[in-house]
Amino acid sequence: MSFASRYGPWALVAGASDGVGAAFARALAERGLHVVLLARRKALLDEVAAAIRADTGVETRTAAVDLARPDAMASVADATAGLDVGCVVYCAGADPNFEPFLAHPVETALAMVQRNCVVPLQVCHHFAGPMVARGRGGIVLLGSGAGFAGAPNMVAYGASKAFDMVFAEALWTELNPKGVDVLGLILGETDTPALRRLRERLGHRDRPDAPIPGAASADEVVREALEHLSNGPTCLVGELVRQGAKFLGGLSRNEAVGFMVKASAGAMGPRRETP
Repeated sequence: MSFASRYGPWALVAGASDGVGAAFARALAERGLHVVLLARRKALLDEVAAAIRADTGVETRTAAVDLARPDAMASVADATAGLDVGCVVYCAGADPNFEPFLAHPVETALAMVQRNCVVPLQVCHHFAGPMVARGRGGIVLLGSGAGFAGAPNMVAYGASKAFDMVFAEALWTELNPKGVDVLGLILGETDTPALRRLRERLGHRDRPDAPIPGAASADEVVREALEHLSNGPTCLVGELVRQGAKFLGGLSRNEAVGFMVKASAGAMGPRRETP
């Protein structure tokens, strides 16, 4: 069965305006799938969709959806009404702050949980049923090494990514025997516009045209995901993440937290104190 026959005719990519999401949308289109692109920034989405359509000839649709809102799932359902969606890729959910839990109102953390936990659960429940009925389909959920153990300045983010990892694994156990591939994609540092903006705000002086040291590219992430889509439930992207997971597996939970404290400081700078 061809890729388009197994996962088409339509794909839904959440968080598709730039970075990994945009790369996923293009890669799926190049494999013959029509693509629905979701994100908050409609103008940027339309640019990405137009370029994909011009280069590949597939159909594209865009919808401006704030996935942190309580009504996000209703907007997703409206944007895909009448479409045969055989592939779902949920890329939204980066942490733009890297600041202490108490530095922001609790609503900031709740929005993270809504976007990274509640909406992916709703999206999977909505689209997995028809996939199971057809006996084919694919779901990719992006996780993060931040979900391996607790660390400062990403309390809600790390917890939400731990949820995504276990959710994808558990969903695979139920859907894979029914013909639906599920893959939890665990990322380390990935060279995206969101990470570049965060590093700039934190005082890193990266050259604008230079890759972020040690970070995977969006294209590398997508390539590994599509190569392993049928080999779920989990794929760790990049040698650093794979080594980190192996190392953490030999530690106690308390030791793992201590390691994550040092690792987060090394990646993003010194620990920030709560005001």
